[in-house]
Amino acid sequence: MKKTIIGLAAILLMNSCKPSQPPVSAATAAPETASSSSYFDNTGRTDVLSGGVRMIPVQTPKGTFRVWTKRIGNNPRIKVLLLHGGPGVTHEYLEAFDSYFPAAGIEYYYYDQLGSYYSDQPNEPTLWELPRFVEEVEQVRQALGLTKDNFYLYGQSWGGLLAMEYALKYGQNLKGLVISNMMSSIPKYNEYATKVIMPAMDQKALAEIKQIEAKGEYDKPRYMELLIPNHYVHHLLRMPPDQWPDGVNRAFKHINPAIYVSMQGPSELGASGKLVNWDRSADLGKITAKTLVIGARYDTMDPEHMKWMSTQIPHARFLYCPNGSHMAEYDDQQVYFTGLIGFLKDVDEGRF
Repeated sequence: MKKTIIGLAAILLMNSCKPSQPPVSAATAAPETASSSSYFDNTGRTDVLSGGVRMIPVQTPKGTFRVWTKRIGNNPRIKVLLLHGGPGVTHEYLEAFDSYFPAAGIEYYYYDQLGSYYSDQPNEPTLWELPRFVEEVEQVRQALGLTKDNFYLYGQSWGGLLAMEYALKYGQNLKGLVISNMMSSIPKYNEYATKVIMPAMDQKALAEIKQIEAKGEYDKPRYMELLIPNHYVHHLLRMPPDQWPDGVNRAFKHINPAIYVSMQGPSELGASGKLVNWDRSADLGKITAKTLVIGARYDTMDPEHMKWMSTQIPHARFLYCPNGSHMAEYDDQQVYFTGLIGFLKDVDEGRF
């Protein structure tokens, strides 16, 4: 969840995977043999006029609101719903999927959760609760017609946390699950930040960051001036900030801080919001879906913990990104997508 939780909040406010067992072969990750005409055939689709976009109504305790989704491609057996991080960020930072999933013949859906930029943004603080988000995902699944025969749920960071919660309540609907860059325990995440991430930082810069946080001055330009070179480029996205992909910058620009701060907290070095005590480590054995857990060497999340998670889930595989950080879909892209696509194909073709 960090930081995107995508660990991002602050950055937005500033506006500015060597797979583990079993290995993924080149053949496993190869594109579908189906023709591109079949993949792009929109016959019978009701979303053609809008280029695949649908605004889906969701029922909440505060009334009905609409959330934004967009479909790309057709594959009756592999349909992936993408849960973005944050909470309160957008689907935009996941746009790297456009470079890989179409060639592999995978049907996938972008989706902005309620409160995110392209969906309705009600001023209703009581809606920013984990159980309500789980019910929202289930309503979106039903509206999109995704079933246990084709439904794969992918979640990155906070999206991975949400995906775990969904799998624990609605696992019977899943064909596969992907938990990317998300630990099963926020207390363990905070412990990792305290014992591993912060001690490795420049201590003078860390002390100044802590002083700013103690004063609650998160909107001061100096906060980001310190975090970007001392934290983000090491653990969030290991690229020079002026080279960050456009989708990442747009997602950061469009974050909804009311949701992010409420649930994740204002600090970029740990969680302190409503999710501070969230821990599903003891429940991982109850996840029945075939699962891929993705971790990265330089992540804000402990890769060893995520590897351990894959041993607790009955049917799981671990994908390790040796050059990646929290956004390994960018800074270890080939490893990440080879392993991810290989998992989807293995499940679909009965190899896993």
